[in-house]
Amino acid sequence: MTYNPSRRTFLGGSLAATAAGASGIITPASFAAGPAMTAPEIMYGPAAGVAKLNANENPYGPSPAALKAIAHASSTGGAYYAYQAAMYLTDMIAEKYSLTAKNIAITAGSSLILSYAAYAATTKGVILGPDLFWDTTSKAPISQGGPEIKRVPNAPDLSIDLDALYNAIDDNVAMVHICNPNNPTGKILEPAKLREFCIKASKKTLVLVDEAYNELIQDGPKHSMIPLINEGHNIIVARTFSKIYGLAGMRVGYMLGSEENIELINKYGLGGYSLNQAGLAAAIASYNDEAFKDFSRDKVTEARAMIMEAVKANGLTAIPSSTNFIFVNLGENGSANAFRAAMEEQNVLIRGQYRSYTPWSRVSTGRIEDVKMYVDAMPKALEAMYKKA
Repeated sequence: MTYNPSRRTFLGGSLAATAAGASGIITPASFAAGPAMTAPEIMYGPAAGVAKLNANENPYGPSPAALKAIAHASSTGGAYYAYQAAMYLTDMIAEKYSLTAKNIAITAGSSLILSYAAYAATTKGVILGPDLFWDTTSKAPISQGGPEIKRVPNAPDLSIDLDALYNAIDDNVAMVHICNPNNPTGKILEPAKLREFCIKASKKTLVLVDEAYNELIQDGPKHSMIPLINEGHNIIVARTFSKIYGLAGMRVGYMLGSEENIELINKYGLGGYSLNQAGLAAAIASYNDEAFKDFSRDKVTEARAMIMEAVKANGLTAIPSSTNFIFVNLGENGSANAFRAAMEEQNVLIRGQYRSYTPWSRVSTGRIEDVKMYVDAMPKALEAMYKKA
């Protein structure tokens, strides 16, 4: 197959190609002599002046160590499949939790492995979850004719009702899905109670705990259910590099579980073919970068305080959060969708309504300057929202 560059990218390197000879062969020297092949019209992040606070990203990443690793991996290994890097990261994770490589599956973001788990579960029954949780992956099988999620109401304070979940497990439930901390509420379950639930529930069915935001908690290991895997319980746990590590665009996530569960779930994926060298290199460089994680937590804490202060100043309430987002109650006449639209008019992007929770609005922490835009825009946005009510 002959490389046929467009006229736009070719002209900058045409003199070098001529100097290389009249053969028309494009050599590495031809590229080196030309301008950088970039696409400035492509937006790799939010436009200037736009506060992107709608996806729970960490805009302070990738870390400096990750950026160096990305450059090195892309230049030396971008032409090759990423099997070796995937195995190296797998071994790092296994060593940290005293597991083996067979206890771990790595995918391009945790959404993939969570979806695989959902597909595997719905071949046997239904997925059980609270009414309000990050249910995108558990809904994935529905488009393929799979069953709807069996839902249990959240507690009055919107926390996950573990007792109600346990009582709802019957012979048709193939998996219980819990997010901890929960998205979009930001609430975290008491570790001892969650551990007790997982042990009891796993005797009846598979229990999935999505710990995407665990590293954002000041005492994350205390809240993790990963040790239950070592104890032999029927538990799987999902983690991601998209949140505290700031690698959402690099797509690296993983799941931990028994060899049998990981083998079953892996049947629904493509293995290492879904992975990329740059993302894996960034994950490897970031995994034990405690200084960057501490820095990120501090920024999240600072931003959360700003949002909570603004919420109070505008006569609203919000759920105290353990994560990099806050669930704001806009009041009896509030509308999350109208508030989102009003915020977007001021270049602030936030989330809209979740399910039937009309007055509840989720905002991510983001950069401090972007959070300030949210704070400053709130009075005008609320006024516009109430006018539409």
